[in-house]
Amino acid sequence: MRATPADHVAQHGFVVHTRGRGFTEITDKVGEVVSASGVHTGMANIFSLHTSCSLLISENADPTVRDDLERWFARAVPDGDGIFRHDEEGPDDMPAHVRAILTGVSLVVPVHAGKVQLGTWQGIYLWEHRLDPHQRKITVTVLGH
Repeated sequence: MRATPADHVAQHGFVVHTRGRGFTEITDKVGEVVSASGVHTGMANIFSLHTSCSLLISENADPTVRDDLERWFARAVPDGDGIFRHDEEGPDDMPAHVRAILTGVSLVVPVHAGKVQLGTWQGIYLWEHRLDPHQRKITVTVLGH
């Protein structure tokens, strides 16, 4: 196999309107950006421009997986924990930052045949860690040929 340099870069942003704490699937929106990029083979970097939500690839068939993740994080990083001093925006402020740091604000996924390459049960999600609804900005950069 011969390495081929990336000769095409495309970048597009979009906004995700969250309902508050929980998951919003963005697989289709990322797929649209990748398809429109003109890249056939390469990679897509998905990046959140925020410090209190995160991006992840998770099970997309059974929503109880995401419910279980939320319950586990509620135990691991509880709102209003007395250990946190940063609470200017409420008891979920610092826990939201910790959750985002632990789960990450960017993903890289392969692009094959002009599409995001994911496993059978995988979906791309924005995980809102704040209790209130927010508008979250996402940037997708697609590199390849």
